[in-house]
Amino acid sequence: MEFPIFAYIAILLLAGLLSSRLMKVLRLPNVTGYIITGIIMGPFVFGLFFNSFTYDGIKEGVIFQFVSKLGWVSQVALGFIAFSIGTSFKPQVLKTLGKRVLIITVFEAFGASLLVVLSLLVAHFIFPEQVKIELVLTLGAIASATAPAATLMVIRQYNARGKLVSTLLPVVALDDAAALILFAILFQMATALAGGGEFSAYKMIGKPLIEIALSLGIGAVLGLLVVFLNRFFLSRNNRLIICIMSIFASLGFYMLFKQPQLGGFELSSLLMCMMAGAFYASMRSDSGRTFDVMDRFTSPIYMMFFVLSGASLDLSIFFNERGLFVLAIAGVYIVSRVGGKWLGAFTGAAISKCEPEVKKYLGFALIPQAGVAIGLATTASNLFSSNPATAESGALVLAIVLTSTLVYELVGPMVSKFALEKAGQIPHEEAPATK
Repeated sequence: MEFPIFAYIAILLLAGLLSSRLMKVLRLPNVTGYIITGIIMGPFVFGLFFNSFTYDGIKEGVIFQFVSKLGWVSQVALGFIAFSIGTSFKPQVLKTLGKRVLIITVFEAFGASLLVVLSLLVAHFIFPEQVKIELVLTLGAIASATAPAATLMVIRQYNARGKLVSTLLPVVALDDAAALILFAILFQMATALAGGGEFSAYKMIGKPLIEIALSLGIGAVLGLLVVFLNRFFLSRNNRLIICIMSIFASLGFYMLFKQPQLGGFELSSLLMCMMAGAFYASMRSDSGRTFDVMDRFTSPIYMMFFVLSGASLDLSIFFNERGLFVLAIAGVYIVSRVGGKWLGAFTGAAISKCEPEVKKYLGFALIPQAGVAIGLATTASNLFSSNPATAESGALVLAIVLTSTLVYELVGPMVSKFALEKAGQIPHEEAPATK
């Protein structure tokens, strides 16, 4: 008898809801509970019951297929998250924080990449056959990415506000653009050094800049369209529909431009949604009413996103012959990335003359890493697999990023909460969003 997918969705929602109660008792962010729920209910734990308690062929199992079919939920959730983060780019906010946000983003993104590359280069010289140069550079590029979802959810759950929060949100948003640029440059270098191609100025600089410009341009047009339609539709429900339309349109343009006929561009749906939200928030003084409705509407979507993120983490990598090696390299990657993020954020904040709480704790709130990093790792793995000389490195990149994501997603929300508490951004009377 086939296990119905709707019953599986119901179980995920119920388990995620119950986990939030447990997290409240343990005084941990709900996000952590959602991710743990996903791991337990995912194909690599719960799925074993349908696969004779073995990982052999687990990816052909019914639970893995369910999780794969629900992948669109994650894309939609990230779209809503990016749209909400766009409100951080109101003119009054940019006027106050614009310069400091740009400086901090550059330092924290490049700081993470640089420290990861330097740390893995040491491993490369010790184990040149195992830790190849293309692996070092690719992981260095991916290190710059930060997951906005977990950070935003912690901020919203604890009603955090203050200088750290107002600086953190736009930095996390711009991190996506920085990660795309660094990945394009370092991945091209990695491919060329591995003998899989030649240096190309267009692929290293031109194409990523075009992709970012197109993403921002399309997002701006969609934002203007949302603003225009708001003149004719006055109810909050209708305006919510208009915002949802722009988010789905962003995802549609992302898929459309991937087609070879349109240049095979990897646009960023996050940047498009972020720009649409920024235009809407900046040009409509009453946009806050719509965002309030959206906050209530998106709670189950966000829960499903984190539950599915946990379910997607491949635990089988710990049980193969290279499990210990993957854990070791992942450990170096995790420690060096966290150090680079904190040092880069501290340096950028110091140069920008930020408040002490921003300098001390901003780097800790940038630890979570998930969707964008996994997407870049998957892209690298697919491209490396086409060349026998780099196929092994491609598999390792994906395994290491998935392993580190497990740690980041479990620990990151707790560290973000710690940073917000220490910086005095969480009110003494906590009022979590979920009760």
